[in-house]
Amino acid sequence: MPAADGPRDLTTPRGLRLPAAALDERFARGSGPGGQHRNVTASAVELVADLNALTGPGAARARGVLGEEVRVRADDSRSQWRNRMVARGRLADMIDEAAAPVAERRPTRPSRRARQARLDAKRRAADRKRARAWRPGDDP
Repeated sequence: MPAADGPRDLTTPRGLRLPAAALDERFARGSGPGGQHRNVTASAVELVADLNALTGPGAARARGVLGEEVRVRADDSRSQWRNRMVARGRLADMIDEAAAPVAERRPTRPSRRARQARLDAKRRAADRKRARAWRPGDDP
């Protein structure tokens, strides 16, 4: 059994599963302001996921959208543990969004009133342009 803070399998809300062996966590110093704590602590997390190990409904779709490898970085918090959780959450959301089936577009037709309104607008524009036209006998 893994340690409480060790790597665990990633399961998305949609039910896709990524084994812990397919996740690579790297730690670095965070960027930006934060003073001494930020400068001496490796609290930023970069999570690299091998999506070839992804299983579940929509796994192939997610691989098609995201590719075989995905990188997520989190340095929002001062805590390395919190950044790990944020990175895992972002990765799960990204995979879920990519695995979502795209709804097929059902073609629609404009209503009779919409078609009539379009034709009326075209007629008004044509009349307006015709009224602006120069005719022989008009003063230049």
